[in-house]
Amino acid sequence: MHPFQVASVFSSNMVLQGENIIRVFGWAPEGAKVVCTLCCEDKVICENAAFAKDERFEVELPPQPKSKQSYTLTVTCGEEAKVMTNIAIGEVWLCGGQSNMEMELQNIKDGREMLANDNTKNVRFYYTQKRATIDEEFLRDEAMMVWKEFSPSDAACWSGVGYLFGKQLADTLDCVVGLIGCNWGGTSASAWMDREHIEQVRDINVYLSEYEEKIAGKSLEVQKQEYDAYVKQNDEWQAACAKMYSENPTIEWDEVQQILGPCQWPGPINEYNPFRPCGLYETMLERIAPFSMRGAIFYQGESDDHHPDLYDKLFGAMIENWRTLFREPRLPLLFVQLPMHRYKNDPDYKHWPKVREAQNHVFQTVKHTGMAVAIDAGEFNEIHPKDKRPVADRLCRQALCEVYETLSAKEANGPLFREAYFEGATATLYFDYSEGGFRLSEGETPVGFEIAGEDKAFVSANAAFSGETIVVSAEQVAEPKYVRYLWTNYGPVNVYGANGLPLAPFRTSADDCVEETATNVAIQQIMEL
Repeated sequence: MHPFQVASVFSSNMVLQGENIIRVFGWAPEGAKVVCTLCCEDKVICENAAFAKDERFEVELPPQPKSKQSYTLTVTCGEEAKVMTNIAIGEVWLCGGQSNMEMELQNIKDGREMLANDNTKNVRFYYTQKRATIDEEFLRDEAMMVWKEFSPSDAACWSGVGYLFGKQLADTLDCVVGLIGCNWGGTSASAWMDREHIEQVRDINVYLSEYEEKIAGKSLEVQKQEYDAYVKQNDEWQAACAKMYSENPTIEWDEVQQILGPCQWPGPINEYNPFRPCGLYETMLERIAPFSMRGAIFYQGESDDHHPDLYDKLFGAMIENWRTLFREPRLPLLFVQLPMHRYKNDPDYKHWPKVREAQNHVFQTVKHTGMAVAIDAGEFNEIHPKDKRPVADRLCRQALCEVYETLSAKEANGPLFREAYFEGATATLYFDYSEGGFRLSEGETPVGFEIAGEDKAFVSANAAFSGETIVVSAEQVAEPKYVRYLWTNYGPVNVYGANGLPLAPFRTSADDCVEETATNVAIQQIMEL
């Protein structure tokens, strides 16, 4: 018999979603009656009850207006009561993805100054614990997870992107914003999905088949032994690596591996590894569902660059999965398009452009999504850019446009390629959201444009602004058929719309025979913080 327990995402200091059904859930003995009462200043605002079924209860409370007042939620089962205080009713957003969403506030650009000076009272945070398997230790520690208000010590570990997004949203909407951190560095989108949604899309079944090949014939005991051995070896390797970098900060990654031996991260992918398909869906995402929220922000894609041609379908299926899980068919999901990135010693695999293209296609075809174009927000030789302000600002613009409808689409988006018209030796490019024309951030000419004829041999192109269009040409190409822009893992960016947002990367046709992407590219450096 399961004892009475409210899910850990409910605690004092939490934020409940305003203007939406409030779902309170947890566990209780089979058939037990659970009563939820929401009060403000000792006045009962609303109350409801439900009976536990399959030892789980869920009580729905009616939508409440947003308020900064302090509420109390009491959840009672028999003689036992759980009382949560200092609750705000505001806007709740999930912060999902991998390490660039995970990157802590204390580690981003100007983060320590923010911690020392912000003292905001309108942003609160709950972090799902990062565990790969559910066991007794998991359940014990999960019970200790609570919502936190801003303080220099507590907020230091909050998502930097999430905090900046939440603070800007709170200031703009004049409400309390609650952020739920549910992210893990180095993770594929497949880790945040259930098996059913992966199986429903034939092309992405490869994520499951690759995994099943790795664990074929291995008992859980053997898998645990393999993973535990890896953890021990990796801890020692990482300690030696950190010491090496502290003594010589300019040492190259390849040299580190020559000295210490190859980095084994992320270890054997098995039932004990957090990077397995469906794993974190079970140990993190499901543990907070179906908590009522306004939407999710998502920064991920780096770890799926080994299957760039599948990311479109994988990401679309993940969004559908989340909407089903949280029982919100129109749940807004706002995401970051991958920025520029390449490690110093890597060739340009040109696989990140394909991921960016997939992200843009999801934005164009999946309703209630928003894309923060971050092509100019990357760092050379660094997969974790420190300046998160542009990313957070662009996510917030998407929220204000797509969700709150207080910002127009032309204010929220930079120019997005729409179509090309080829005539003679030129290609004229047309865009959405190019009102007011284009601007250069530096230099005297646009960079990053390439053009090709029927032979599909691309050369660097000249690009000229012409009102809301761009005219592209090259002396070597008499009759152009294809154009692409910033089709590279890393390169300079200098073209912006009149609103200061960058022109998103694109190609005019997927049939341009862009170089075949190397599949299963060896991980050059750890993507987990």
